[in-house]
Amino acid sequence: MRVYYEDTDAGGVVYYANYLKFCERGRTEWLRALGVGQQALLEESGIAFMVRSLQADYRGSARLDDTLQIVSRIGTLRRASIQFEQQALRDGELLFSSSVIVACVDVNRHKPTAIPAPLYALLESQA
Repeated sequence: MRVYYEDTDAGGVVYYANYLKFCERGRTEWLRALGVGQQALLEESGIAFMVRSLQADYRGSARLDDTLQIVSRIGTLRRASIQFEQQALRDGELLFSSSVIVACVDVNRHKPTAIPAPLYALLESQA
């Protein structure tokens, strides 16, 4: 993932909140690589994954034109939530890490719901 001018702050480094955007994209692309589209989940199953909580640790600063690798993996899988462990790396150097819990939510009822069994099995194979 390339760092663009819009990602940086007045100091010329990536604005802290943008690492959260990068991780959101990383989770989305991780799911997409498994064949899971979030829009399809919404339209076909009426569910969405929503951030419930997160912890973040800032270790270094990325700058304009840096190329970052966002690494995403499942830390803990539960019936209605996934804990992702994520890192932003530049040439192998850890710049940012986070632990993000996303809840599976029924968008019509606005309530947590179980991850559909086929998706759960797929996620379990990656945990």
